Amino acid sequence: MNYFGESIAIVVAVSWTITALFAEVASKRLGSLQLNVIRMVLSLFMLSVALFFLSGSFLPIGTDSNTWLWLSLSGFVGYVLGDFCLFNSYVIIGSRFGQLFMTLAPPTAALFGWIMLGERLSLLAWTGMLITITGIGMSVLGKGEKHKFSLKLPFKGVLFGIGAGMGQGIGLVLSKVGMDYYALSLGEGNSYIHTTLPFSSTFIRAITGTIGFVLLMAIRRQFHTLPVAMRDKKGMKAALWATVTGPFIGVSLSLMATQYTAVGIASTLMALTPVMIIWPAHMIFKQQITIKEVAGAIISVIGVALFFIR
Repeated sequence: MNYFGESIAIVVAVSWTITALFAEVASKRLGSLQLNVIRMVLSLFMLSVALFFLSGSFLPIGTDSNTWLWLSLSGFVGYVLGDFCLFNSYVIIGSRFGQLFMTLAPPTAALFGWIMLGERLSLLAWTGMLITITGIGMSVLGKGEKHKFSLKLPFKGVLFGIGAGMGQGIGLVLSKVGMDYYALSLGEGNSYIHTTLPFSSTFIRAITGTIGFVLLMAIRRQFHTLPVAMRDKKGMKAALWATVTGPFIGVSLSLMATQYTAVGIASTLMALTPVMIIWPAHMIFKQQITIKEVAGAIISVIGVALFFIR
């Protein structure tokens, strides 16, 4: 039996694990906002080059106002809000716990797909949502002195982690709406839909992300920090690798994985990052790992898998 699609999906999980580790290093050295600006600009360049080789144009073609509206909203929620929270969570609680909270993305996407698009939520999906939250709780909660449970992590980091997972999930729903409008504007049978539509959609989202982070930097009056951050060679190298393995290779291979195997199987395998990151985080950052935390990560991924069982 050919497991080509499944193999690619596992490679994607590895790629996103590498992304998270490099992003933690870059966030702590450059600053989360600075990293987001640098990463967005780099990803725009890479996506533009990819579009040129695939379609002959550096920019997306055949878009309409609805496409730009929904994909821009997706970029704002997924990148500006979601990634801002994600990279701040890396600084406060580390990439291992930051990625654990990203298992909230599928439940959030399912919930908002139900609210916004009228998509059906089965009993199994609700069960998966509960199991995912239980797995996260096992990892981040411990026994308290005055209360039955207490947070083992800084509360601010947990809030950023929750915001990251929810931002990613809502961004996916908005992206789906935008891509549906995009496919409609291109017309049925257009080969562009199958070859470059996902890259064009990501490019539009990245434009909004770039503008959003630049505006945020302007509001905070932190433009002077960019040249300082860019002189940090180790931080910039980590930022480059986080961009190559994440928005570029990770996204490209994730799209390929869904072409060669069922979406549910691919999505579940790609959600293994919170489990895969445990050992390298221990080796690289010398983080102490408990059996309870490992079990919590595994349970949260099992919860994600239930969303895709039909």
